[in-house]
Amino acid sequence: MNIPLLLSAGLAAYFFLLLFVARLVACRRHSTNNDAFYRAHRRAPWPLVAVGMVAGSISGVSFVSVPGWVATTGMTYLQMCLGFFFGYLAVAFVLLPVYYRLRLTSIYTYLRLRFGRISHRTGALFFLISKLSGATVRLYLATLVLHAFIAAPLGIPFWLTIGLNLLFIWLYTRRTGQAGLLYTDVIQTLALVLALLGIIAVVLVRLDVSVGEAWGMVAADPMCRLFEWDMASPQAFWRQFLSGIFIVVVMTGLDQDMMQKNLTCRDLRSAQKDMCAYGAAFLPINALFLGLGILLHHVCRLDGIAPPLKGDELLPMLVAEGHLGAWAVLPFGVGIIAAAFSAADGAVTALTTSTCIDLFGREDDTHLRRRVHLAVVVVCYVCILAFDAIGSGNVIHAIYVLASYTYGPLLGLYAYGLFSSSAVRDRFVPAVCMAAPLLCFLLDRFAPVWWGYRFGYELLLFNGALTALGLWLLRTERRKTSPLEKK
Repeated sequence: MNIPLLLSAGLAAYFFLLLFVARLVACRRHSTNNDAFYRAHRRAPWPLVAVGMVAGSISGVSFVSVPGWVATTGMTYLQMCLGFFFGYLAVAFVLLPVYYRLRLTSIYTYLRLRFGRISHRTGALFFLISKLSGATVRLYLATLVLHAFIAAPLGIPFWLTIGLNLLFIWLYTRRTGQAGLLYTDVIQTLALVLALLGIIAVVLVRLDVSVGEAWGMVAADPMCRLFEWDMASPQAFWRQFLSGIFIVVVMTGLDQDMMQKNLTCRDLRSAQKDMCAYGAAFLPINALFLGLGILLHHVCRLDGIAPPLKGDELLPMLVAEGHLGAWAVLPFGVGIIAAAFSAADGAVTALTTSTCIDLFGREDDTHLRRRVHLAVVVVCYVCILAFDAIGSGNVIHAIYVLASYTYGPLLGLYAYGLFSSSAVRDRFVPAVCMAAPLLCFLLDRFAPVWWGYRFGYELLLFNGALTALGLWLLRTERRKTSPLEKK
C-alpha cells in the first residue's frame, strides 16, 4: 500500500468537497457580502452550529496530544473537562445574553461601550495575539503530522506543506466566511468523530478484544487515574476543575472565533441551546481519546516497544511503523486532514472580523475585509514557520499556558465590566493589561523557589484578578449615561 499517495488522494478529495460546499453557499443570493461573512445573516440553525463547533474542540490537538497525555497525567484531564461543562453554562447564561442584547458582531465592541475606545482596542489586540498564537500551535501540530505522512515521502518541504494548507483554507473561506463555515465545520466534525471511532476499532482488532474487554483493560490500568486530591500537585482536582471553568469562559466566551459562530444563531434561546449541547459533548469525546491513549500503551506492551518520550508522537509512531496495521492509515489520515483545516479556518475568519471591526472600525468595507483576510493567512504562515524553528513540547499544554497569559487580561476586563458599576480611566487600561501578565510570569518563575508552590492553569485566574484589581484602582465616578445603558 502506497501510504503517501493514498493520503494525498484523500486530501485532494476532502479539499474539493469543502470547496464544493463553500461554492454552493456562495451561489446563494447575498452569501458573499459582509453580513454573510461576519454573521451568516443571523439565520443559522442551532444544531448545525453546535455540531460544527465540535470540530474546533477535537482538532489535531485532541486527536494527537490527548491520547499521549495519559502516560504523565493519567485521565486527570477529565477533571478539567468536567469544569469545562460548567464553564459552558456560564457562557450560555451570563455572556451570551449581553452579546445578544447589544447585537454585537465583534464581542470586543462591548469594551468600547463599557469603558472606552482605548479599552476596546486593547481587548481586541489581546485577542489577536491569543488567537494567532493558539491557531499557530494547533495548525502546526496537524501540519507536522500531515507533512510526515504525505509531503515528506513525496519530497515536498515543510514550508510548502504549510503554504498549501493555508492556501486551501483561504480558498474556501475567502468569500463566504461564517456562512460557509456553518456547513464545512459540520463536515469536519463528522470526519473527526468517524476517524476517532475508526482508530479505536482498529486498535480493538489489533488487541483482539471486544468493547467490553477493552473497557475492563482501561479501567484496570494504573493510568486510569481520574482524580488527584493532593493540592500540591498541578493536577489536583479543585485546581483543574476551577481552571476548566475559567478556561472555557475565556477561550470560548471571550473568544471572537467561538462566539462569532454562536452569534450566527437566530436568537438568544437558540444560541444557549447550541452552547449547552456543544458543552455536553465535550466530556465523553475526550474520555474516548484518553481511553484510546491507554489502549495504545497496551499495543506498545504487546509489541515490546517503548512509547516515545513525547506523548504527541505516540499515535503517529504506531501508525507510521505499522503496529496498528494498514487499515489504521485511512482513519488517521482523515482525522489529521480534517484537523488541519478545522484548526485554522474559523480562526482566520475571526481574526479578519476583529481586525476590520475593532482596529479599523470599517465593518461594511468589503475590499478591506478581503485584503485583511489574505494578510491574516500570510501572518499565520510566518508564525507557523517561527513556531517550527522554536520547537515545542506537549502541544495542548502549550495552548493552555499561552491562554493563561494572553486571555487573563480579557477575563479581568469583562469581569470588572460585568460585575461593577464604575468607569475606569480608559487611557491607562493598556498599562494594566500588560502589567498583569508580566507579574504572573514572575510569580510563575519564582513561586517554586519562594513558597514551594508550582502554578498550574489557575495562573489564568490570578492573571484576571490582577487585571481587575488594576482596573479598580483606576476607577472613576460612573457616568450618568453610558452607551451600554442606552442599548
